[in-house]
Amino acid sequence: MDLMDGLKRTHDCYSLTETSLNQEVVLMGWVLRRRDHGGLIFIDLRDRKGITQVVFAPEVHDESHQKAHSLRSEYVIAVKGIVRRRPEGMENPKIKTGMVEVACRDLRILNTSKTPAFSLDEEGEISENLRMKYRYLDLRRPHMVEGIIMRHRVCQTMRSYLNSRDFLEIETPVLTRSTPEGARDYLVPSRVSPGCFYALPQSPQLYKQILMVSGLERYYQIVKCFRDEDLRADRQPEFTQLDMEMSFIDEDDIIDLIEGLMRLLFKETLGKEIRTPFKKLTFQEAMDRFGTDRPDTRFGLELRDISDIAAVCGLKVFQKVVSAGGKVKAINAKGMGDLSRKDLDDLTGFAIGLGAKGLAWIKIKEDGSWQSPVAKFFSEEEKTAIRQRLDAAPGDILFFGADRKSAVCRVLGELRMELARRRNLVSKGEFGFIWITEFPLMEYDENEERFVSLHHPFTAPMNEDLEMLSSEPANVRSRAYDLVLNGVEIGGGSIRIHQAPVQEAVFTALSISEDEARDKFGFLLEALEYGAPPHGGIAFGLDRLVMLMAGKDTIRDVMAFPKTHKAQCLLTHAPANVSMAQLAELYLKPDWKKVPK
Repeated sequence: MDLMDGLKRTHDCYSLTETSLNQEVVLMGWVLRRRDHGGLIFIDLRDRKGITQVVFAPEVHDESHQKAHSLRSEYVIAVKGIVRRRPEGMENPKIKTGMVEVACRDLRILNTSKTPAFSLDEEGEISENLRMKYRYLDLRRPHMVEGIIMRHRVCQTMRSYLNSRDFLEIETPVLTRSTPEGARDYLVPSRVSPGCFYALPQSPQLYKQILMVSGLERYYQIVKCFRDEDLRADRQPEFTQLDMEMSFIDEDDIIDLIEGLMRLLFKETLGKEIRTPFKKLTFQEAMDRFGTDRPDTRFGLELRDISDIAAVCGLKVFQKVVSAGGKVKAINAKGMGDLSRKDLDDLTGFAIGLGAKGLAWIKIKEDGSWQSPVAKFFSEEEKTAIRQRLDAAPGDILFFGADRKSAVCRVLGELRMELARRRNLVSKGEFGFIWITEFPLMEYDENEERFVSLHHPFTAPMNEDLEMLSSEPANVRSRAYDLVLNGVEIGGGSIRIHQAPVQEAVFTALSISEDEARDKFGFLLEALEYGAPPHGGIAFGLDRLVMLMAGKDTIRDVMAFPKTHKAQCLLTHAPANVSMAQLAELYLKPDWKKVPK
């Protein structure tokens, strides 16, 4: 193996162009591929910036040419040579360096490599577990590098934007106390306080409110948070969020600030102009029209309520649902009347998999007549009413759901997304932002037999709904707001409760006793009694946002070292057993029973 021995890198593998012709350069990186063409050997040399072609010819430097025969994929090398134009017909206009090559005069093999566990030459389908185990190889692939670089640029832009608006970047503790309201905490046993535990923060919520009471007025940080919950494509046990809080503001101030941030992020990172102001929908409007509080508004297929028509039609199933207080809703899949019977069976199975009892459908034929097993249950007047309500025309197909309101909204909301996927209704690179406001402050939990916070217990109620806290808690709206992008919630926040009496009234409505409130949140309640200003904030899931900006399907593709869906790190084999001595120091006994999988 060779040494660098004073050789200094002069350029990266992305910067050489025709303006660099005849320059002597030194490049360092990894061998992506080697090609032998008779006496000539070509190497594609890769670093994090890009690729440069290097050519080895015996007449230029025979020793380097001989060494080049031993090069293999992922060897680490340094080359010194002259930049020259590629021969005519051998140019590669797809890459920036595709018009030039480096004629090597000095090759140094800095390290060898085993054969990689998978090809680094293309995106390809690779087992995710294999990628996680060899993450240091996975991160060498260009599309992975691009995601990490985009994440860096997003963070830099966020900091620059907020710094310019008089925010202070302030760190909050990672070891804090457990306040189990929502997802499970990750607990850390204390060695110096036997039997006591820290918790890793699910968010800096309480600390950032304390910072507002402290008079620091504008705070932010890009912070790690932790939740011990079941994982999906956009979830991780440890994740990163942009967290911020401001004093003396209202909802409009936060919305204006965030829309400005999004405009700048997309322009600086993707070169895209984002139009503002973003659309707004109340929670109830979103549920009624899209079946979800995180709607993808880039396409139509909106839900329509036909309960009044269904209540008097001849279809007993519809009548029964409406009489029991449920809803009958429908989607007009415009122009999708060509769906085959197999397509309809698949969609029915999809709906049943979501908990529906079935999926009724009606095709509108070219002559305006209805084709459907349920068509006979509707009179001509009812058909006309449905046609007008759904703006139905020949070539359309109508889908119907009947159930409790929450259930039918959920099923049809997912169905519209499935139809959009199957028909490619959204162009790649299209971004649709929308604010969702006026969430319910709380909802009834059947398991706990009490009301629980929809967001968290520090969210302020709408001023006009305060009087209903004790009498009609389910109807109290909150001053909360979520920002949704392409059907994914990327951020959420609220105006906070800043007066102790209001906070205590909310705790009472949530069946949190005075003793429990003092035990869990006493320091915040006490702080609110010392001149807490009106304040509010928001937090953004950085991983989700970058995932969407980069066009990825999972946040694991924009995180350097993510966990698997089982919350494991296959690279370091964490979580792992620890020694008995370590457990003894923490006053823990390994006498638990193994839970069967």
